[in-house]
Amino acid sequence: MPDSASAQGSYVGSRRNTTFHQDTAVPSATDATFLSLLGPFRLQVGSREVQLPAGAQRVTALLALQGRMSRSRLAGTLWPESAEDRALASLRTAIWRVNQAVPGLVSATTAVAGLAPSVVVDVRNLVRQARVALQDAPSSTVPLHYLPGDAPRELLPDWEEEWLSNERERLRQLQLHLQEALAERLTSEGRFGLALEVALAALRLDVLRESAHRSVIRIHLAEGNISEARRAYATCRQVLREELGVSPTPATASMLTLPPEPHA
Repeated sequence: MPDSASAQGSYVGSRRNTTFHQDTAVPSATDATFLSLLGPFRLQVGSREVQLPAGAQRVTALLALQGRMSRSRLAGTLWPESAEDRALASLRTAIWRVNQAVPGLVSATTAVAGLAPSVVVDVRNLVRQARVALQDAPSSTVPLHYLPGDAPRELLPDWEEEWLSNERERLRQLQLHLQEALAERLTSEGRFGLALEVALAALRLDVLRESAHRSVIRIHLAEGNISEARRAYATCRQVLREELGVSPTPATASMLTLPPEPHA
């Protein structure tokens, strides 16, 4: 797509699945610790990749995502089916194994535990960048790395822990809002091809999201493609009726100066 090449490295276009992305390069300092949770669990200290057993990985990931926690809550979240004393014993073992592999990675007292503040966590970086972009209006000057791309990176996709559900939904919603805001900004800059790529990526993530359909319609209208806008509206109408049994809202219908449809 012509204007995707001018995205100054901030955006990457694709017509495949979309999810969060983060640079894989680790900090340059030899003792820097980098934790990647987007994709498979990966812990790296300098140039050395550190292998942790499953329980130790879970402790590290949970603390990275939710911050400092009481030992009882941490143990109960990770071992919900175990008795409290057994869960706490499992937690002690897991923390010991983490700190054996990377001394000081988890700081713990008798009451609380937390990840060392020096650890660079890809999810934290991504959330921080997204919040800045949403507050300041996304533009090509913001170095975002979680737009349409060739290599989908989901939050620990092979894990089935229940406590990950809320974290995954949080990141999904953040992504959707940022993509819609970015599509609007790119449209205002006249970069219609890339704007459409971003908007369609949001639709692939959630085809029932009416605001994402409106983004696509808005881009076609801004580019002067009335027939494409009508086709996008028809797609929105069909999807909502077939999947939810409702018609598009007046906000969507009014974009093409169509009379609002009665809701089912």
